Amino acid sequence: MGHLDGRTIIVTGAGRGIGREHALLFAREGANVVVNDLGGAQDGSGAALGPAQQVVEEIAAAGGRAVANGDDVADSAGAARIVATAVDTFGGVDGLVNNAGILRDRVLVNIDDDDWDLVLRVNLRGTFVMTREVGRYWREQSKAGAPVAGSVVNTSSESGVFGNPGQANYAAAKAAVASLTQVASKELQRYGVRVNAILPQARTRLTESAFGDALAAKEGQFDRMDPANVSPFVGYLLSPSCALSGEVFLVGGSRVQRIRPWTKDPEWKLMAEGRWTLDALEKAVADAGVPAGGNSWTANPGKGAK
Repeated sequence: MGHLDGRTIIVTGAGRGIGREHALLFAREGANVVVNDLGGAQDGSGAALGPAQQVVEEIAAAGGRAVANGDDVADSAGAARIVATAVDTFGGVDGLVNNAGILRDRVLVNIDDDDWDLVLRVNLRGTFVMTREVGRYWREQSKAGAPVAGSVVNTSSESGVFGNPGQANYAAAKAAVASLTQVASKELQRYGVRVNAILPQARTRLTESAFGDALAAKEGQFDRMDPANVSPFVGYLLSPSCALSGEVFLVGGSRVQRIRPWTKDPEWKLMAEGRWTLDALEKAVADAGVPAGGNSWTANPGKGAK
């Protein structure tokens, strides 16, 4: 008996890399899987159903149940067709993994409009459109009195949470995905839906183009960058036994680590009686240990701050 027996899971970007490993694991755990992949290049160009169909054939050969879909996750009509594929083929939807993503790395001053727009379209709009579509499905199920135990797992990135030079477009999209996760969790809980996000650490087409052989495993050692390492925790987030929601987790190798959301710094706070003046702020900030023209906080918390 698998942990996902009878559940129907949609995985976007499932033709290769992490998404492929998700689909294979979920099927082994008893899920019906909608393997969505546009089949494009890592920069978002091109399209082909081949990669998704290959994964479906692997699942079928192992005795699992899956169907391929080549729709565009960032297109509203395409998202509706993806959900309809799950409902028409397997009778419903129980989970969604928003995994589809692309890269067009450039330093900020070299990003053109297309580089910015396409990266946000796939990584952010695609996550929004797919989550909205399954959210609407689960809302209707809930209103009709049907039991709902839905789960969404979004794919953010360390670049989005911590910032990575050369990825302003990608980081902006993935930071927004992390925030969208928290909002969606709060809004969809009334329908019986949980929403979480992961920051995967793994070797994929996207990371290999950036880091090359640096991510290769040494012979005889545990391959901590194997994308298959990420999938078990995602499977847990999708399972009925999981109660987590509104969280973001760093997942890679043998590690799962919760990422705290934005918090107010209790040690660096400036207060005044009434409205600040620029002269007073200049002095207070200098006393608190922030170098003029600097871009980082110095280790001098609390001095001169109230």
